[in-house]
Amino acid sequence: LYFHLAKADPDKSLSSFLDALKIRQVFLGTDHRDVATTLNNIGRVYYMRGDYDSSLRVYMEALKIRRSVLGRDHLDVGATVYNTGQTYHQMGRFKEAMELYEEFLCIARARLGHKHRDVAIMLKCMAQVHHEVKEYEKAQTLYEEALSVGREAVGVNHPEVASTLNKLGNLLYEKGDFEAAIKTYREGLQVERSALDPCHPNIVVTLTNIGQIHKHKGELEIALKWYQEALSIQRLSLPSNHPGIAMTLSSIGLLHYQNQAFSLALDTYQEALMIRRANTGEKNLEVAATLNSIGLVLFKMHLYSYALEIFMTSLAIRRSLLGCMHQDVAIILYNIATVQLESGDEAEALKSYQETLRVERAALGNDHGDVVMTLQHIGQIHQQRGALNEALEFLEEALCVHRRISQGGEDDLIAAQILNQMGNIHLQRQETPKVMESFSEAMRIYRRLGRPDSEVVIKGFNYYYMSVCHPEAAASA
Repeated sequence: LYFHLAKADPDKSLSSFLDALKIRQVFLGTDHRDVATTLNNIGRVYYMRGDYDSSLRVYMEALKIRRSVLGRDHLDVGATVYNTGQTYHQMGRFKEAMELYEEFLCIARARLGHKHRDVAIMLKCMAQVHHEVKEYEKAQTLYEEALSVGREAVGVNHPEVASTLNKLGNLLYEKGDFEAAIKTYREGLQVERSALDPCHPNIVVTLTNIGQIHKHKGELEIALKWYQEALSIQRLSLPSNHPGIAMTLSSIGLLHYQNQAFSLALDTYQEALMIRRANTGEKNLEVAATLNSIGLVLFKMHLYSYALEIFMTSLAIRRSLLGCMHQDVAIILYNIATVQLESGDEAEALKSYQETLRVERAALGNDHGDVVMTLQHIGQIHQQRGALNEALEFLEEALCVHRRISQGGEDDLIAAQILNQMGNIHLQRQETPKVMESFSEAMRIYRRLGRPDSEVVIKGFNYYYMSVCHPEAAASA
């Protein structure tokens, strides 16, 4: 009873099953089929609790008894084979999982036929294994077979069919086949709307999946409509301070930000922040991430003092929860430095970029793209302050690190921009041969990339970037 309640109580279920096991073993012996049934139930409780090692141990014991008593092709054997495979799957032991899934598929096809719901479910499980190890073609074939079998077994408008369509949509999205992914998600959405309650959470997931693809394609207005529809359902079906609403609001805030609707973005992020603070208090990483997003919006609105204050609050939270040498701490430090630089406070900006660099090197190592960008900014500030030797030193290091990261490949746009900066410094130092060398190399890269010569900037500074780190929020089914 405890196991089958709507809100199952795993602890009470486990206690009852263990008591039943002792009784059955005493009266029936250790190799009875009813003992195996109880062991199978115990394994399921351990699985529900996330104790996969205990679950696997008990399932294997149940499987040994069932195979001995019932034979290898009995449906009860198949049930424990499936459960054991599912446990291996959750443990990331994909080879063992696939072997057991294939064994179950043979049993199910032999005993239930090729067009049974359990066959469809198993085909989907096998597809998920291939999906998770990025064997996309094998996964797609199995998802499509699962879809075909499922439609014949349970009809076209069934939640199991919708689930398979969503899995297939996820796969197509990961493959970069966005049009096929949208078509598949929309097909799944139609099934969900036919088979599920209008406010079912699976519908929200599918709506946000579709919105995520449109956002990825740069179709921001279309994406916004899908996210807003998801939010409308959540507002009808969830408490007003539910974390899921905050997640969707964050996605909508990002869309407004990318669409340069900064006032709307600010309002949306502030609502998300209010919900997250109500649920978790101030010291929470999602609160810190939302503060970072608000800081970015305020920066774009040229409200630098407010942006700086918000970034400082986010920094304090991240340092308290992650320590001082974490990549996410470096992101906030970088944003703080950029606000200070844009505000004209070069001295403070330089200190903040130097601290950013120290944290980045500790968290990411010397050879990382974030390190390159920070080195560029430090070089830029030295250049603006007339410390040309120091500026050149940092830019040369940035170019060297970037080329190491590229592993000897052809120079790209970042290399051209660094060379352009170096050319301007040589120009200020009146080093004509080096000016020509740097500008010529930068122009050669621009031309190879199909960029116009006008992108070479002489005596100009246009290097203000923010470390955009808004939380993504499109759930995957």
